[in-house]
Amino acid sequence: MKHRTFIIAAGLTIALIPMLRSVPAAEPKTITNSIGMKLVQIPAGTFKMGSPRSEAERDDKELRHEVKISTPFYMGALEITQAEYVGVMKDAPKFRNRAAFKGDDNPMENVEWKSARQFCQRLSARAAEKKAGRTYRLPSEAQWEYACRGGKSTPFHAGESLSSKQANFNGGYPYGKAEKGQYLRKTIKGGSYQPNAFGLYDMHGNVAEWCADWYDPKYYEDSPEEDPLGPPFGVVDTRFTNFDKNNFFVVVRGGSWVDDARACRSAYRFRAMPNTQYRLIGFRVVCEVKSD
Repeated sequence: MKHRTFIIAAGLTIALIPMLRSVPAAEPKTITNSIGMKLVQIPAGTFKMGSPRSEAERDDKELRHEVKISTPFYMGALEITQAEYVGVMKDAPKFRNRAAFKGDDNPMENVEWKSARQFCQRLSARAAEKKAGRTYRLPSEAQWEYACRGGKSTPFHAGESLSSKQANFNGGYPYGKAEKGQYLRKTIKGGSYQPNAFGLYDMHGNVAEWCADWYDPKYYEDSPEEDPLGPPFGVVDTRFTNFDKNNFFVVVRGGSWVDDARACRSAYRFRAMPNTQYRLIGFRVVCEVKSD
């Protein structure tokens, strides 16, 4: 079994059965906010979170269980771009664009969890967003996986396999029956590959994505069945002190440009230190609209 993913360093099924109880619309509802960000409405529904025991290269912490997402929500069609991040954060104290791979349309990376949350707060505080009744935050881990799957129960929203023609990851380590391919060794412009059924791009690869939840490897064993929000406090201590504050690990999802395909699976869970910048981690936002 290969384990060359950054963050710790099969044949086709007979039938692919959608696991959502609500079928995604052919043309999902979208909005474009005041900074030009496109957001896609994700329908409410029930799905199987985690992975089945038969899924190749799975981890024990991916215990499969049923989860209900009770209300629709909007999610960024793309990972937050550098242009979006700079536009919102440029007036913040001590701000500078620390992205390792510069490009207005490339995903923002090298940004801490707390800075991603600050971006959401600052965007929510803009006059146009307040007038529209829109509030932004990071997705919960359950919302992220539900949105990533796009109604599928397979390891990836496109099926049982993943090649570097479908996502930006280390193409030398594909998944399933996919052939080996190119390894770009960097991020690329968001939306360069096909979206999932919900209209979301780059849910597999490019940059891994911060979620709102504290990381708990055993959370699935006793988590709420409806709209789980993760543990209410930090669980796994990093044992690293930064700025005189204890660090607890936060959930990271989606895999990145440097990962093997196994880390890009919909069910793959990992963790990162919230006060640390990683060239491999960015984020996308969830938007709640009062009028909805």
